[in-house]
Amino acid sequence: MMKQHTLGWLNGMVGVAIFSGSLPATRVAVQQLSPWFVTGARACIAAALGALLLQLLQQARPQARQWASLGMVAIGVVLGFPLLTALALQHASSAHTIVFIGLLPLCTAMFAVWRGGERPSLWFWLFAVVGGASVAAYALMNSDGAPWYSDALMVAAIIVCGMGYAEGAKLSHALGGWQVISWALLLSVPIMLPLALWSWPDEVSAINANTWWGLAYVSLFSMLIGFVFWYKGLAQGGIAAVGQLQLLQPFMGLALAALLLGETVNFGMVVVTLFAVVCVAGAKRTA
Repeated sequence: MMKQHTLGWLNGMVGVAIFSGSLPATRVAVQQLSPWFVTGARACIAAALGALLLQLLQQARPQARQWASLGMVAIGVVLGFPLLTALALQHASSAHTIVFIGLLPLCTAMFAVWRGGERPSLWFWLFAVVGGASVAAYALMNSDGAPWYSDALMVAAIIVCGMGYAEGAKLSHALGGWQVISWALLLSVPIMLPLALWSWPDEVSAINANTWWGLAYVSLFSMLIGFVFWYKGLAQGGIAAVGQLQLLQPFMGLALAALLLGETVNFGMVVVTLFAVVCVAGAKRTA
């Protein structure tokens, strides 16, 4: 029987693959839709599906002490990361913003120590820091003319997302992975539904099909299905350890940006990709 640790890495990899399409899909969606609408609508659509699953499978309500943690998950991955990245993508290409995702493993590991009580080895931290630094250096040296505030928005998005990932993984031990994101989505509806209605597009008929497909992807896959695998993987394999798989996400996302949006993939990306793979392997071995 496959070890729990290995299952965690496999589930984590599926989650990362799904999340890799998030920023390219968001980039497509915000070309014609407001970032505020995209953020509110994706949460409401995913919340409706999550509520249906919770009802059909008769899941028990979280305990009173768990709602505060669910609130942190909602702030991090339902509101904070989607809104901040959507705002950044109004002014920067998906290829530029995707590279910042390479900072997520280090941020997630820090929150895992603070909130999850994990204690990775010194060698793990070395691989995590070096991997994150290499991705950050690549982002800084390959600016596509994006304004400074789009980078600031992405850094803020990484911080709140790391918090949401670590908090959700900790809760997954008690509630289950898909249950955590479903309850967090439901908790956010009183804010997200008014946000979506307030920012409703003026001329719905003028919006093209690609824009709606982008919104559909981030609503179904980025906001719900991806978390089924991601939170389960973090809970099984360790938040800090499995979180290092996010070093691969920028390069999966860049490949999708090149294929779907026609954005450029250069030789530097390939070099940093290979280096990130080495860092992920090292982090897995020393976690």
